[in-house]
Amino acid sequence: MTDALVPFVLAAAVLLVVAGAPKVLDPADTVRGLRSAGLPGSPALVRVLAVAEVVAGAGALLGPSRPAAAVVALLYAGFTGFVLLALARGGVVESCGCLGRADTPPTRAHAIATGLVALAAGALAVSPPAQPWWSVQPALVVVLAAVLGFLLWQVIAVLPTATAAAARSAGRSIS
Repeated sequence: MTDALVPFVLAAAVLLVVAGAPKVLDPADTVRGLRSAGLPGSPALVRVLAVAEVVAGAGALLGPSRPAAAVVALLYAGFTGFVLLALARGGVVESCGCLGRADTPPTRAHAIATGLVALAAGALAVSPPAQPWWSVQPALVVVLAAVLGFLLWQVIAVLPTATAAAARSAGRSIS
């Protein structure tokens, strides 16, 4: 059963690296996102967390294990908590800085997606597959992970910009 979760966790690990790296270089959007949700935020704190994201993502990709899956689960559970807090407080109108840029406002779909990833990674931490993912149909796993990663990114980064409210705030007309 947990074999089917491997592509989700691999996709999540890639997104940790892809989302964490820009925040190491420029933490400003994430600092603003944290502060707008009423949380402490400083460039140093965001950089430390971003380095943790990159290391955790790379570790899960290069050395999948129970501890690596557990760290991915904890990070995504934290992201989910942040998104839910931001939504509840009405903050982070423009961006949560989740992907290291200014146009990723948190949404319920964002919280659901990161919550599901946290659950998948948690399940792998508790009950890992009998064999490493690269020993059983690695091409299929990589393709599925790529597709799932793309879809996860779409839910987090693109879907929020496709809403009627986003169109109105950008001054676009909607049909």
